Amino acid sequence: MPFQTTDDAYWSRQLVAVGQERDKHAFEALFRQFAPRIKGFLMRTGLSPAMAEDCMQDVMVTLWRKAHMYDPARATVTTWVFTIARNRKIDMIRKARRPEPEDLPWGPEPEPEQADALALQEDTRRLAEAVAQLPDKQRKLLERAYFGDVTHSEIAAETGLPLGTIKSRIRLAIDRLRHAMEAETRPKTPRLPQD
Repeated sequence: MPFQTTDDAYWSRQLVAVGQERDKHAFEALFRQFAPRIKGFLMRTGLSPAMAEDCMQDVMVTLWRKAHMYDPARATVTTWVFTIARNRKIDMIRKARRPEPEDLPWGPEPEPEQADALALQEDTRRLAEAVAQLPDKQRKLLERAYFGDVTHSEIAAETGLPLGTIKSRIRLAIDRLRHAMEAETRPKTPRLPQD
């Protein structure tokens, strides 16, 4: 009979061992404890057995990759793991609801026109400059969310900032970038000479 415990401190030690030491035995214990429970939870909330299995596997891979982010002072292992499961389920449902493209081109894509390639290069340069002009607090959160493959909730767990603050800062950063890019493309009004 496999070892089972509901002791939060025990599971916390196992998850910390995975995060700090990449302890495979600790991960195996976590997998045996949580994988069937996650799959059952996902099936009870409406996923098919196949989708629940895929989602559970994704959750366990995330647990292995992001165990170093777990903070026992902020949540129990169960809460942390099932929050990941819930978020992955939502992501999976959203992805499944996306419409399929009707006409997929076959064969190699045509080379872009030189003018289009230059315009894209210029837009990329302007965007990089606009990002560099953002206040540090906004820029760092924006980079974590869009280039770090980290959810807003995970950023909140890492930084200790409230989720609303993170969302507000990212929204402000995107608005600033939008205005900066629009300002660059607006035609400049010529200044009339002063008499």
